[in-house]
Formats: sequence, C-alpha cells, structure tokens
Amino acid sequence: MSEHKVYLSWKNEGEDFLYKTYDRSHLWKFEGGTLIKASAAPDYLGKAALVNPEEAFAASLSSCHMLTFLAIASMKKYRVARYEDNAVAILGKNEKRKMGVKTLYLRPNITFEGDIIPDNTTIDEMHHRAHQECFIANSVLTEIIVEPVY
Repeated sequence: MSEHKVYLSWKNEGEDFLYKTYDRSHLWKFEGGTLIKASAAPDYLGKAALVNPEEAFAASLSSCHMLTFLAIASMKKYRVARYEDNAVAILGKNEKRKMGVKTLYLRPNITFEGDIIPDNTTIDEMHHRAHQECFIANSVLTEIIVEPVY
C-alpha cells in the first residue's frame, strides 16, 4: 500500500464572494514539489488557460492506462518507441441524476520498434489487460472506452 498526497490552496482575493464573480483559480502542490495552477472548467466560470479537475481526471486515467500498458509491453518484450493519447472526458448525468464524468475515451496511438512488433489483436489484448489492471480505472465509476489508433 502507498499514500499519495496533494496540497490544495485557494484564497478569495476579490471584493465579494458572489457566485458569478469569485475567482475559481487555485493551486495544487504535489509531494515532489510540482505546482499546478488550476481552475474550474470555462463552462463553470473558470479560466480556460488553467487545468480544470475534469481535464486532470482524464489525464490521470490516460496516464495510468499508458503506464500499465508500457509495463505489460515491456514484460512481453515489445519495445514501445512512442505512446500518444487524445483522451476525452464527457460530462453528463449519471444513474443517480448527478453530474459526473460519465464516459472517458482513450485513443492511444502507439509506435513499436525492434524485431518483434505485436499485431493488432495482441495490442487490443494488452489494452484490455491494461484497463483491467489500471489503479485509477479500478477506482472510478466512469465508463472507459479504449479506441486504439492503428
């Protein structure tokens, strides 16, 4: 077991605290010292130039899937040269009629190199296993759809 800590800080620097006008900008500080400025999504009165929680959620799932996929590929002796993903999180109302990330699309595009290149069926099997073993995917209710780019 392990712990993963994040410090969050927000301060009201406005003259009021009205719903439509207060600043949603805040700071995430990770254990290793990385600082990220975050905000709400623009649809929810946040700043488009900053990371929002929904994007961070998509990035977390995409990253976890990739790291799990890379571990599987490495153990199978496939050499991955490049891994890219264009993840998309879709918000909507869930079964309890609450807003949430209902669906996340992962669209990995992987380049292999070396003497042994897996076929598409093997790649699909590795994605399936990566999804089953991803810590973050195992922690959420969101439907995750993996659509590899070949």
